[in-house]
Amino acid sequence: MIETILPPFVVSADTFADVNPAEEMLFPEEEAAITKAVDKRRNEFITARACARRALKLLGRPPAPVPPGVRGEPQWPANVIGSITHCAGYRGAVLGEPEQTATIGIDAEPNQPLPNGVLEAIGLPEERSEVAAMLSDSPEIRWDRLLFCAKEAVYKAWFPLTGRWLNFEDARVTVDPHQDRFSARLLVDGPMVNGRKLRGFSGRWMSENGLILTAIVMPRTD
Repeated sequence: MIETILPPFVVSADTFADVNPAEEMLFPEEEAAITKAVDKRRNEFITARACARRALKLLGRPPAPVPPGVRGEPQWPANVIGSITHCAGYRGAVLGEPEQTATIGIDAEPNQPLPNGVLEAIGLPEERSEVAAMLSDSPEIRWDRLLFCAKEAVYKAWFPLTGRWLNFEDARVTVDPHQDRFSARLLVDGPMVNGRKLRGFSGRWMSENGLILTAIVMPRTD
């Protein structure tokens, strides 16, 4: 499903159902990361890695371990740029070649209201005002959840470039409710990317099958 909001130079694999854990082998370093995990966490981890290996195959790469890093970020094989997401009813992975792709950040969320207090915690005042207006105009899409989903994609695109945390209030997200696009303006100093200082990200979003998906794919231009 996510391929509809991706550029043609990346590959993707996603699913709405978990694989059979008995039929999907994990690499030792992956198994070690979830040895104490509950079944729900274990199933989502295994299925997400199955998507990652399907995407690696589409990229022409052999199966490889994708263990989590210090902050849970996927540790991709050398010369692979990618991102993973999972939520209730969805798992997905998007990968690209470093010669074409600077960074990727994807996220998936249910098209449901954020829990009480979360919007106030993650949204800047102007973002919350825009969410309220969009909810009034088009309540079938949970714009509060979309804002959260976009900010998660921003963080996932940011972290591989910097190795640094990015708080929710460190990026100002603007969603276009009439087109499947959003932008994020960084409110902190960004790294050098493509020969210039990174000021923000642009991405695309979709709402379908009870889900909200966001994707940031920054091309390599230098």
